[in-house]
Amino acid sequence: MLFHARLAALKDTKPRDYLIRFALGGLATAVTGWIAKTYGPAIGGLFLAFPAIFSASATLIEKHERKRKERLGLKGACRGGQAAALDAAGAALGSIGLAAFGAIVWWKADWPWLVLPLALAAWAALSLIAWGWWRWIG
Repeated sequence: MLFHARLAALKDTKPRDYLIRFALGGLATAVTGWIAKTYGPAIGGLFLAFPAIFSASATLIEKHERKRKERLGLKGACRGGQAAALDAAGAALGSIGLAAFGAIVWWKADWPWLVLPLALAAWAALSLIAWGWWRWIG
């Protein structure tokens, strides 16, 4: 499956959908702050990497895809679930690269001019390798 951007989908998003995203993202951020305050910054940092918007976006992706198919006279429940699952898979694959980014920053934090480019390169490489591997097995 190839991905593409549909800018026309922006007009399909209602203000209530943005409010849901904002509320769930804020809740995820607040919980992460509580974890960091309770268990320390090392543990809190692990949860900080959680994409705060993911919980809202997965439900909204499913709803938008289902409605789009229903407008065409098709049953959209299966397609909506597939679209949300694809989004979740992308988040998981990106998290592999994010783990490499965090490890390199932790390992070489004393190299301020080199650590971010190196960590960014590792994140991009591992994310792309993970995506290619996922496409190959799927």
